[in-house]
Amino acid sequence: MGGSAFDVPRLEDLGDVNGRRVLVRTDFNVPIHDGVITDDLRIRASLPTLRWLTERGAAVTTCSHLGRPKGHPDPRYSMAPVRARLNELIPGVELLENLRFDPGETADDPAFVARLIEGQDLYVNDAFGASHRAHASIVGPPRFLPSAAGRLLEKEVEILGGMRSSPRRPFVAILGGAKVSDKLGVIEALAGIVDRLLIGGGMCFTFFKAMGHEIGDSICEDDYVDSARRLLDSDAPLVLPSDITALGPDGREVRQMGRDIPPGWKGLDIGPGSAAEFGDIVMDARMVFWNGPMGMFEDPRFAAGTRALAQSMADTRAFTVVGGGDSAAAVAQFGLAAEIDHVSTGGGASLELLENGDLPGLAALRAAPNAHR
Repeated sequence: MGGSAFDVPRLEDLGDVNGRRVLVRTDFNVPIHDGVITDDLRIRASLPTLRWLTERGAAVTTCSHLGRPKGHPDPRYSMAPVRARLNELIPGVELLENLRFDPGETADDPAFVARLIEGQDLYVNDAFGASHRAHASIVGPPRFLPSAAGRLLEKEVEILGGMRSSPRRPFVAILGGAKVSDKLGVIEALAGIVDRLLIGGGMCFTFFKAMGHEIGDSICEDDYVDSARRLLDSDAPLVLPSDITALGPDGREVRQMGRDIPPGWKGLDIGPGSAAEFGDIVMDARMVFWNGPMGMFEDPRFAAGTRALAQSMADTRAFTVVGGGDSAAAVAQFGLAAEIDHVSTGGGASLELLENGDLPGLAALRAAPNAHR
């Protein structure tokens, strides 16, 4: 066995791959605009695994989803641009059509799994960003084929799993984004692991309402106010913003204010005081995990909080991890991605791994025919 953080089979556990046909589940769900790939990071991230296999004589076929085509072919989600770019980067590697063109993918349909693995000798999962989903291409092949984690999956699991099991302290987590409901589980899980848990983005207003503050027209999940109150009343090490950047009823006036937002106003970013406080905590940490922007950073008027936090992540001497999704887009937009120790390729997967300590894709690999030699 390979000895990764979650003891899944590694590439070396496949034995001699020369002349073997290998199906590799990749995450090529890249942004495409007018048929042109705007960021090929996820394709390039697969190259260490694909090169390892091809250099040892394997015949490699990759497969991936792209977008949400709803179980039938849709030319907007064709893999053609991805196939062309993959062929530029590593000629000779095949790429199947979008897995989600068939409803059997998301349903984990046995007949679809059978078609997928037909003629294949081995399976490699290198799609960390999809491994939190029990889809056919993730959990199906390891039921039948000797299987392994690719280099990218292995790296993601070792870094994120290590944060969960043996963090460097002080360990700080920062969670943003719009909805408490999306992150309640991970908030509860991290509350027992981290030294400080900073809450920003739209979900801070659900906590503000639970504290008795007026939140104006700010986003709020009323169904989760009680959950937020429970967390506030617990010994969870929560840190909430002390000031907010808000937009007026006219849609033009922008003003800084405290935790109470007047009627008609909408909080859309943490304020400069909060950005400084959060930054100080990040600078004093030894390990930091960040998932979710601090505000509506796509609008320059509400980008300051997210930009300041991204800069603190770049400047701190702590080991820094950005958990994919909008946070990864933000550090890239601000030109700071190279200053982060690890930018995850999976937003949802990184959160689920921190929350549950496992993923369906990892469990499937551990149960593969070659996993208990």
